[in-house]
Amino acid sequence: MSNKVSKSDHEWKQELSAEQYRVLREKGTERAFTGEYDKSKVDGTYRCAGCGTELFRSDEKFDSGSGWPSFYAPADAENVKTESDRSMFMRRTEVLCSVCDGHLGHVFEDGPQPTGLRYCINSAALKLDPASGE
Repeated sequence: MSNKVSKSDHEWKQELSAEQYRVLREKGTERAFTGEYDKSKVDGTYRCAGCGTELFRSDEKFDSGSGWPSFYAPADAENVKTESDRSMFMRRTEVLCSVCDGHLGHVFEDGPQPTGLRYCINSAALKLDPASGE
């Protein structure tokens, strides 16, 4: 895993779009079916929009029908971390970038095999690095 990235709110606001800041730094959620990567079929690596850390790969992406990009596993388990989220009168598991602590989305235990997990991730938290030849 890379070194921790720590920036002031001012620095994050300068580097991220308003929507990226809202999602990554304020734990926002984009509206379902509006994100850039929900239906994307492009092969490549999904990186953190905040710090560039490799988070997910297109090989583990699937269409969950939820309206957000969904993955059944992270590219490297060390690059994501989870925390309990009890906001909005729900009990969920929040997914964060291990390097910059950016909010990515949530993980649920209703995904496909081989993991049975569904990482439901905001497009605004991701930047797709297309595979060579794309």
